[in-house]
Amino acid sequence: MSTGLQSSGFETSLEIARRQTYQVTPLAGHKRPATTYAPNNGDDVLLESTPLEAARVSSAPSGRFLASRIHLGPGEQREDQQRAKPVAAAAPGSSQNPLLSLSNLRYGLPPALTANFAALGVDRIYPWQASCLLARGLLSGERHLVYTAPTGGGKSLVADVLLLKRVIENPTRKAILVLPYVALVQEKLKWLRRIVENVEKHLPDQDEEDCSFPPRKRWKKLQKSIRVTGFFGGSRTTATWADTDIAVCTIEKANSLINSAIEECSIGDLGVVVLDELHMLDDEHRGYLLELMVTKLLLLQQDIQIVGMSATLSNTEMLAQWINAKFYISTYRPVPIDEYLVYENAIYPAATSRELFQTASKLTAAVSTSLHNTIPPQRLIDPSSSKELSNAATNAMVALAVETATGGYGALVFCGSRQGCQIHAATISEAMPNPADTDELGRRLDLLAELRSLSCGLDPVLQTTIIKGTGFHHAGMTTEERELIAHAYDQGVLRVLVATCSLAAGVNLPARRVIINGARMGRELVGPAMLRQMCGRAGRKGKDDAGETYLICVKADLEAVCDLLDADMPAIESCLAPEKRGLKRALLEAIATGLVSGCEAIKEYVRCTLLCRTLEKKLAYSIMKSALQELIDEQLLVLKEDEAYEATQLGQAIVASAFSPEDGLFVHEELKRALRAFVMDGDLHVFYMFTPLQATAGMPIDWQIFRDQLDGLDESGLRALQFIGVQPGFVNTMVQSGASLKETTPEQLNQARIYRRAYTAFQLRDISNEVPLSTIALRYRIPRGTVQTLAQQCHGFAAGIVKFCQRMNWGMLAAVLDHMRDRLEAGARADLLEMAQVTFVKSWTARLLRDNGFPNLRALAEAQPKDLVPILMMVNPRKTRENQLYPTEAERYSAKLLAKAETIVASATKIWEQEMQVELEA
Repeated sequence: MSTGLQSSGFETSLEIARRQTYQVTPLAGHKRPATTYAPNNGDDVLLESTPLEAARVSSAPSGRFLASRIHLGPGEQREDQQRAKPVAAAAPGSSQNPLLSLSNLRYGLPPALTANFAALGVDRIYPWQASCLLARGLLSGERHLVYTAPTGGGKSLVADVLLLKRVIENPTRKAILVLPYVALVQEKLKWLRRIVENVEKHLPDQDEEDCSFPPRKRWKKLQKSIRVTGFFGGSRTTATWADTDIAVCTIEKANSLINSAIEECSIGDLGVVVLDELHMLDDEHRGYLLELMVTKLLLLQQDIQIVGMSATLSNTEMLAQWINAKFYISTYRPVPIDEYLVYENAIYPAATSRELFQTASKLTAAVSTSLHNTIPPQRLIDPSSSKELSNAATNAMVALAVETATGGYGALVFCGSRQGCQIHAATISEAMPNPADTDELGRRLDLLAELRSLSCGLDPVLQTTIIKGTGFHHAGMTTEERELIAHAYDQGVLRVLVATCSLAAGVNLPARRVIINGARMGRELVGPAMLRQMCGRAGRKGKDDAGETYLICVKADLEAVCDLLDADMPAIESCLAPEKRGLKRALLEAIATGLVSGCEAIKEYVRCTLLCRTLEKKLAYSIMKSALQELIDEQLLVLKEDEAYEATQLGQAIVASAFSPEDGLFVHEELKRALRAFVMDGDLHVFYMFTPLQATAGMPIDWQIFRDQLDGLDESGLRALQFIGVQPGFVNTMVQSGASLKETTPEQLNQARIYRRAYTAFQLRDISNEVPLSTIALRYRIPRGTVQTLAQQCHGFAAGIVKFCQRMNWGMLAAVLDHMRDRLEAGARADLLEMAQVTFVKSWTARLLRDNGFPNLRALAEAQPKDLVPILMMVNPRKTRENQLYPTEAERYSAKLLAKAETIVASATKIWEQEMQVELEA
């Protein structure tokens, strides 16, 4: 172990791994005896199981073509001796070690918490986790920690224990857990709420209270239970920093919370910050926000513990030095992974990829048998006579996926585009066997019913693939669709899930076999970090006892793939460098929140950045001076006579609204123009103002659709667009010329922003006017998920715009804009806002309920659930042909809708009672 962390009496897993090798039996291609059955009182009894290959014999394919057979190759004989060894490596260390139990007194965790962990399957921990937790100063919160462990190696548990212990033992302190994606925030939120159920904070006795709390806390009645709150874009939570003990946040929300706490002098309430996926520091779009957070916390030198973790760090020690933290490196995986390269219908161990390329480059492409004879593959995939499988890569993908599914296991297939996901899912489903039993078919029909009941309706591709146990998952789908599909795969309802690489980092879904269909995601080759993320989904503890990854490679990419397989993880670098995001936002936030003001304090702040760890101080100070001067030139800062810097009113407004300096200046100009002439006899001007800048960055405009929307505007809408700077003549020119926007000069960039926002504002207007999401997607030829993301992003952006106006003392404009925020959140006209608060009642559902006998919240609260079912069926009318195909599904669908109706009535009753209580108290 490195000197970065004492091992507390344990051998580290890194040391163990260096001495130990794991041999894993491949799941495909291994010779096994055929499955046999013996009669027993008229019933068949399975005597011997061969999970993947025997299932092929017993499950009859029902699609248009057969998946190709995978059989042993010449290279398989070399591995026979190793194959006799166990499938999964045992955890290093003795399972009888008392320190491997979370209930051990050394960890100091309350029995209720350890019982909750045990109930969720965590009753023992790994030696590396114990070694890490018991390092000096970590459990007490005195030291920071940076650590890395493979995906599936249990790294989250270490952070969970440190975070929960800090909150439980310090009842006045709060915790922030930072995750990069909304899906991860939502997943972690559910996990933590289950973990802290019935767990109480350690409150002092009444007679100790006066001396144990800070003076400003003594008057407060402390709550024993632990409140866990999610803060992310699109969240409807009304909870604030004061209302939570553990805040689970996206990067942007976490940075905003910390800024507010610093400005309001309540940062002392913060006890621990956990940064999951610490490698995001290197992300060109959001990494600088993570660096800003850490830099501010380091400068404060408060009693705030920082815990950072990732599966893909290469320079862990350097990052630990930056944070002044202990560091720990674990290479242990409870379920080892076998990695393979698939090339020209042959399967090779990934470790031989370099030899494979060197040999292949010397041979002609026409003589594939020569390659096989030179480097014998472990397994071979038969070529297919089907036209759909004539491509070797597609043939291999289908064969590997179907073999996994017929064995009763889950396969994750990664491909490079959203469209590719749907095409490959459809292709795989055609070779999948029929459902094994009626129960399996029933669960898939239930899934179809749930998808059909969504406001966006059922995707026609999913309609055909789900029955065969195949689904797809990508960002073009709605959140509800993705959640249902992911849950179905996790529960085994779906056997094969085809996804874009965003799933690898965004959702925790393990697989027995991961199949990467090509090394390109989009046009770019995947990086080593993303490849590791995808491969890490194979073989998860508690789900499988083995894991395999297959990277399918085409000839044009073979050299690049070999380089990729050999590549080291890239070092994490600062995103505050001038060629990236720069120091401007970092300095503006620190000065505006009152963290620093004088030149020496600002220098100390810069010394706390990761940037200063990678550059000479003189160069870092030079960059700092240039950034400060730019902020002064842009009138965001002023240099006072005492040589201290101060944020202007505009600078304060930008920071309070969580905008970057560049975005804030653009918004300022837009709002100043609105102050001179705001079109209030229509709503298009407001929708334009609330259109998020991040939603329009780089977005293509369909100029014909733009012109069609212009043609449908009334005089008010046209006037609003003219005030904004949109010229109908320019739109006509773009339609006729077929040209794209020029974005070379600052003026052209500004113009492009205006036109993109105006085009997106049409979509936002349709959302708020109750146009169904699927209709909007068709109208603008964009994925439904894109429309939904726009609706979610606009909430936070609208709040930022209102706050900006308030900070600028533009009270009247703030009031006008604030009035429209409720409509945006509900996606409904003003007359439906009350009903749109109800669970499951979106705008279109609210309108149908209103038009069919339930005109208000009270009527909904007094309704009989069975009376709502026919109306809910009207939200997504069922097709006669589908009812004929699956007559039992109609019954299941009705049952689902009745359960939903019961939830709607219960929610409406609760809201109605709350409103009545408020009226009584008034």
